[in-house]
Amino acid sequence: MRKFGACAVFITLQAMCAYAQYTPKALPSSALPSKLDGVGIDEHLGRVIAMDLTFNDEQGQLVNLKDYFNKGRPVLLDLVYYNCPQMCTLILNGQMNVMKQIPWTPGSEYEVVTISIDPRETAEMAREKKATLMKSFGRPAPGWHFLTDHDNNAKKLAEQMGFHYRYDPQIEQYNHVSAIMILSPEGKIARYLYGFTFRPFDVRFALAEASENRTSLTVEKVLLFCYRYDPNENKYVMFATNFMRAGGVLTVLLLGWFLFRMIRADRLTRREGLA
Repeated sequence: MRKFGACAVFITLQAMCAYAQYTPKALPSSALPSKLDGVGIDEHLGRVIAMDLTFNDEQGQLVNLKDYFNKGRPVLLDLVYYNCPQMCTLILNGQMNVMKQIPWTPGSEYEVVTISIDPRETAEMAREKKATLMKSFGRPAPGWHFLTDHDNNAKKLAEQMGFHYRYDPQIEQYNHVSAIMILSPEGKIARYLYGFTFRPFDVRFALAEASENRTSLTVEKVLLFCYRYDPNENKYVMFATNFMRAGGVLTVLLLGWFLFRMIRADRLTRREGLA
């Protein structure tokens, strides 16, 4: 399990504005403001989340989390809140922009589930946020779902994901990490991607990894043989060993093909000489 503290990943304009006046007294440079204690992510790669959690969709209907899984498609999941003044908008815009850059459609090759962590938010707020993002997205996305909390299940799901956040009553906002998560069709946590902007390369590879050989993302799966996720770089990088192996196999195949052509040409020449 890999743990991310707030100081490592809590890169947010919201926090900068909220705590601009905070001055620690005789604290070590590595110390965090007390309001950020417990904010961060504990990665639980391979954990299967509970599929029986219920939420309200953008129409106000009670839905089950499993309705968006077990369709043979990986799921991009993000935990935000719709009334967030800055940070969540940056996350959702970054997510939307990278979705525009990959040639897949939510609801066809993958699903997207956006869930509000604020139990006060309503279906109307979810619809408004969806309308805004869909207008910017510019094409149909039937597989992008906007949900609101029900029976404190957003908090339960967040804890299962290792996504720790805190509510600050002074500014009436939530402190949390900027991240999106990729899960398998069965709800197994496959990857955490951090930041406000995301590389199409990383999102495509993460979805391909999470698909567990159940989707048609064949090109990405072939490329994954030579790439792997580097947690320190927070991106997929070339895996030299596999790349060299792949290069060696390709060289053998090319040599075999070349020898086959030479032997075949030699036999044809001999036959023509005997004729």
